[in-house]
Amino acid sequence: MTRVPRGYIARRRRTKMRSFASNFRGAHLRLNRMITQQVKRAFVSSHRDRGRQKRDSRRLWITRINAATRIYKVFDSYSKLIHNLYKKKLILNRKMLAQVAVSNPNNLYTISNKIKIIN
Repeated sequence: MTRVPRGYIARRRRTKMRSFASNFRGAHLRLNRMITQQVKRAFVSSHRDRGRQKRDSRRLWITRINAATRIYKVFDSYSKLIHNLYKKKLILNRKMLAQVAVSNPNNLYTISNKIKIIN
């Protein structure tokens, strides 16, 4: 049987997958079938963890704001601070509030004085 020269498409596909697996170790770097399995798994994990990272960051910001409001006695709790922010239509996202609470608590006082609602 004569030798048939094959095309380059399959080789190009494997090379592309191999470039994704360049930081893997052992057989996950060397064997084509293992490379495809591990790269697919890595893509699934990265897609899932992008959402999880946003969720975890938001939880961290909320925890920092809550701790700062209780320590510096700005409000009784995080929920009252956020509620009063919304009532006064003062739009600050949680990331900014957490940064202010950690780096400069005096600014947190000024924000709270702006939104204190006298009943």
